[in-house]
Amino acid sequence: MKKILLSLAVCAMVWPLSAQVIPDEVYKNLPFKMDKVPQPKFAKNEVSIKDFGAKADGLTLNTDAFAKAIDAVAKKGGGRVLVPQGLWLTGPIVFQSNINLHLERGAVILFSSDFTLYPLLKDVSFEGLDTRRCQSPISGKNLENVAITGQGVIDGNGGAWRPVKKGKLTEGQWKEKLASGGVLNEQKNTWWPSEAALRGSKNVVDQNVPAAKTDADYEAIKDYLRPVMVNFVKCKNVWLDGVTFQNSPAWNIHPLMCENLTVSNLIVRNPWYSQNGDGIDIESCKNIVVYNSSFDVGDDAICIKSGKNEDGRRRGIPTENLIVKGCLVYHGHGGFVVGSEMSGGVKNVTVSNCTFLGTDVGLRFKSTRGRGGVVENIWISDIDMMNIPAEPLLFDLFYGGKSAIEAREAGDKPDTQMKKVDETTPQFRNIFIKNVTCNGAERAMYFNGLPEMNVENVTVDNVVIKSKLGAEISESTNVKLTNIKIVPEKGEPLVVRKSKNVTLDGKPL
Repeated sequence: MKKILLSLAVCAMVWPLSAQVIPDEVYKNLPFKMDKVPQPKFAKNEVSIKDFGAKADGLTLNTDAFAKAIDAVAKKGGGRVLVPQGLWLTGPIVFQSNINLHLERGAVILFSSDFTLYPLLKDVSFEGLDTRRCQSPISGKNLENVAITGQGVIDGNGGAWRPVKKGKLTEGQWKEKLASGGVLNEQKNTWWPSEAALRGSKNVVDQNVPAAKTDADYEAIKDYLRPVMVNFVKCKNVWLDGVTFQNSPAWNIHPLMCENLTVSNLIVRNPWYSQNGDGIDIESCKNIVVYNSSFDVGDDAICIKSGKNEDGRRRGIPTENLIVKGCLVYHGHGGFVVGSEMSGGVKNVTVSNCTFLGTDVGLRFKSTRGRGGVVENIWISDIDMMNIPAEPLLFDLFYGGKSAIEAREAGDKPDTQMKKVDETTPQFRNIFIKNVTCNGAERAMYFNGLPEMNVENVTVDNVVIKSKLGAEISESTNVKLTNIKIVPEKGEPLVVRKSKNVTLDGKPL
């Protein structure tokens, strides 16, 4: 009897969930073993940031008020930090364990464009590499039970951070950008927020990673080192629900090495031209559900990663046990994407009941030599697409850092010579795709594996695609196509090159 009374007392001290966030049917008939992802529970404590002097005038910097509110709730054992309706300007928000940052309807958290508020941090991972970056607007490390919930908006003020090419803006937008300050590169076709940011762009060793070595070197290009907006690292029981995340300096949401992650009912937005403007990048995480959320972004929308090259292989933590269901993607370089930073591996993933409307690529698998890592055991079903400028289904093992459209326009020619297979050779295998419809695409499908390591064991079943060009399968082994209808405007519906054991409705091609 005492045990029962104690349990009732504990339950009374915990915030109840307003509804079951993830329906049981999401977990039914999974092709791999995965328990339901536990959501964090919070003690029934609540404070408002207004209690600590916060002002919703869009002018007052409320960084201290957020910090004091979080600290006060944490000292009580956790609970809810309430952000009421209003426009709340702030610097970085750093989470503690057992904190639910809850935004009421009409609440807007706007992060300051004052770069001095975001100090450089060491031992940060960006684009899969160990490096330095500015502090993220929202961050937490080595925590348990953290959440961002509600119906408000979180805005990273990313337009102040991101470079923009002139050709991506209207004449009026370009004039407005020039009037905001900043500097132009020598060609005067790219706007940068400062001389430091432009300086950082001129000497990089790997895409966005600078060649800086000393503290002084990094400080001299600090403005170039844009942060991801939401960065939870090595956290357990993370829940993001209902909120709009928008206008991030770099990636929007970046959970890294987290366990038990629930992403539900989100709206994730960035301008279509935003450089590195990804929606969510799930990296080296375990036990994840992404459910009933929408994305309209400037780069990949729902992206799965696990580190890059030697840094990723040394970490050796795959992303595994992932469910993506019922999501909608508008603009993005890819709707659902694996890679290109997948050096720690990706396995046990199911994607279903999603809609992609105008993404450059629908289902995008990408990597390149040097990565290593294995992507395997991926099940995708019931995907509807329309107006896809490149391919609804793309395997590209010659990824060169550009979007599919940019690579096509540049006429990039990959090195197709056979190379030695070693730990740096990426592998994509055991991928099962069914029930896909696409009305409008450039090319129906493109499989482009490495000659030394083909894309292997891919099943595509019950697919209808209307496109300008047919499908092309190259450097692939054991590809099984069943009930495929491709309607190209010109050319053959399906071309197979340099591949082994490709069948269509049981017949070899």
